[in-house]
Amino acid sequence: MRTQVAIIGSGPSGLLLGQLLHKAGIDAVILEKHTKDYVLSRIRAGIIEQICVDLLDEAGVGERMHRQGLVHHGIEIAFKGRRHRIDFKALTGGKSVMVYGQTEITRDLMDAREAAGLPTVYEAADVSIHDFDTARPRVRYVKDGKAHEIECDFIAGCDGYHGVCRASVPQGALTTYERVYPFGWLGLLSDTPPVSDELIYINHERGFALCSMRSRTRSRYYVQCSLEDKVEQWSDDAFWDELRRRMDPETAERLVTGPSIEKSIAPLRSFVAEPMRFGRLFLAGDAAHIVPPTGAKGLNLAAADVRYLSRALIEYYRDRSEAGIDHYSEKALRRIWKAERFSWMMTNLLHRFPDQGDFGRRIQEAELDYLVSSTAASTSLAENYVGLPFED
Repeated sequence: MRTQVAIIGSGPSGLLLGQLLHKAGIDAVILEKHTKDYVLSRIRAGIIEQICVDLLDEAGVGERMHRQGLVHHGIEIAFKGRRHRIDFKALTGGKSVMVYGQTEITRDLMDAREAAGLPTVYEAADVSIHDFDTARPRVRYVKDGKAHEIECDFIAGCDGYHGVCRASVPQGALTTYERVYPFGWLGLLSDTPPVSDELIYINHERGFALCSMRSRTRSRYYVQCSLEDKVEQWSDDAFWDELRRRMDPETAERLVTGPSIEKSIAPLRSFVAEPMRFGRLFLAGDAAHIVPPTGAKGLNLAAADVRYLSRALIEYYRDRSEAGIDHYSEKALRRIWKAERFSWMMTNLLHRFPDQGDFGRRIQEAELDYLVSSTAASTSLAENYVGLPFED
């Protein structure tokens, strides 16, 4: 098989890249090691920046998002039993974010790809990439027991943190930076009305909590937990009781509980791999970086990578210019590190750390008090949360 771009991974970044390239008349094949149903079963992010909304519109898949998504003009931060609102609209000149689940974005992109008859190979086993340091990269895989090979111009590694693409980079060519946090998030999804119209981030002596949602009838809640905890140790009742303890009294009184649809524990880490280009191999999304979910940046960073990469590839085929692909890694990483900084800041601001001590807790309280009482500090948070401008 021959194609222009081989995309490894059918998560949102791979699917969005494939759709944008298709709109520009560039051929791409997507390989995915899992089944379609497995990909759609993964519960992930739900907050998207305007840049992500714009890219989905550009890809021609925004209709359902605009119909079902919830526009949010702010968040609330709660500490010492009181809630404080950060008004994005007022602080950023009218900018906002949208609540629309990553699973729904993936479904919209899959549907569009299938409707256009574009090739996606699910359950592609033993995927390997070759000769990406030459002008003729190749991808090999096994499907239904039969070996296949794809010749291409470029390979896009959109296959996540554990994928084959980053792992195939020669030793010594890659530098990684990582911080692993000493706690996790226990998350619960339920068909219950959200406790608030906007997200509530909670700093509490028992640990962080987050009140979020996927729709007006489906809620997503999190509580900070130990890395030693197991999901089986947490009944639904135990989760709801712990969440209430961390809420302010008024919010706790409004909370509607119900059986969980999904419950899981996610560890938190910050991770960056540099560079993001190796000859004709490009890394994008979780293959190149991970952020703790506190700043709602994971999916949005992946979309930003795709924006830079799609434009670079379109420029290459349209203008025969390599300027975009030459600067892809440099541009993407500048944005990534700013988002890493913001997510790290939010994580440190809102969680309880084992070695924090009394002094650390008082410093954290002072930071929170300054944040909600200073227009400059609130503006900085709002600007980062809704998404920084692109470097074009």
